[in-house]
This record gives sequence, structure tokens and C-alpha cells, in this order.
Amino acid sequence: MKKRLVIGISGASGVIYGVRMLEHLRNTGKEIHLIISEAGKKNIEIETGYSVADVLALAHHTYDNQDVGAALASGSFLTEAMVVIPCTVKTLSGIANSYTTNLMVRAADVTLKEGRKLVLVVRETPLHRGHLRLMTMAAEMGAHILPPVPSFYHRPRTIDDIISQTVGKIFDYLGIEHNLFARWGEHIHESRSHRHVVTQV
Repeated sequence: MKKRLVIGISGASGVIYGVRMLEHLRNTGKEIHLIISEAGKKNIEIETGYSVADVLALAHHTYDNQDVGAALASGSFLTEAMVVIPCTVKTLSGIANSYTTNLMVRAADVTLKEGRKLVLVVRETPLHRGHLRLMTMAAEMGAHILPPVPSFYHRPRTIDDIISQTVGKIFDYLGIEHNLFARWGEHIHESRSHRHVVTQV
């Protein structure tokens, strides 16, 4: 099987997670296939210093989200896995209900039906019961639910450190080697060397 990864960037806040994942994937030898929703394109312009063209250029192959006849819509097109990062509740709902009205949801549905890894970086808070039911449904179908919830034991100093930790967790699940964050146990020496001074007030 070719080392193809499908990346979907939907319209949730936090599109920088998708952008950073694409940047980190460039040196992994993976063939990157990218779908960006219209809302995702708007958020790239609103939330980041990148243009949509900049982000599209990070992938080897790009697709119109309305092109449900694209190669990614067929299980015969071999891929390793798919990541929707960030994943809106609307996209989550489409995946959980197999309601394939666009290429991103169809590609995710194909990933599940073929028994491949699907990661959904669901970006919403707070969560009501409907959101939780949808995540449970998707998980029961085989999706890996990975919200962008940061850890702090590795002492992140920048927003990029926080973003990289989430991307690293996705890479772990996909079996991609990386050094995007210090793991538990590895962090101890680093944290002792960079203790923060806390001033009481």
C-alpha cells in the first residue's frame, strides 16, 4: 500500500492544528491528500497568517470538497489513514450518521468501511449530550476521537508547543516517529533545568 494520508481541514476554530500537521508531515515520506471545506478556507484567512494557497501547497494532492467523484471517494483508492483536523460537529455528525454529502465526509466514511485509521480532532466546547452521542457513535464505528486537549507536564512555552503536542499524539496513533514534545519521564530533566519562578501576590 502506498504511504498515503488524507487530511481534512473543516471549519472549526483551530485550523492552525491542520496547518501545523501538514508542515510536520512534509518530512515523513507520506503522500499527502488534502481536502479543505469552504468554512475551513475562511478560517485559514481569519485565524492565521497563511493564505489558502499557502496551505494547499503543503499537500501533494488537493481536492474540491464538493467533488464526490474524486479518487478519495472510493475504497479502491488505497490510503493508510485519514485525519480531520480540526473537526466540526457538523462534520462529526455527517461521519457518525454516514451522511456523505461532501468529499470530506465520504472519504472518512470510506476510511471506516475499509477498516483504516480515522482520527477526528473534534473542536467544540462545552459539549452537550448530542455532541457526546455523536462522538460515541463515531468511536463505535472505529474512529479515534482526539480532541485538542493540551497537557502541561512538558512545560509548553508557546502556542506552537501546545499545538505540536496534539499533532504528536496523532502521529503516535498513526505510528509516525517524531520529536514534537517531551514524553512523560523525558520531561523531568528538562523541567528541572527550566524551573519557573512564581511570585506570590
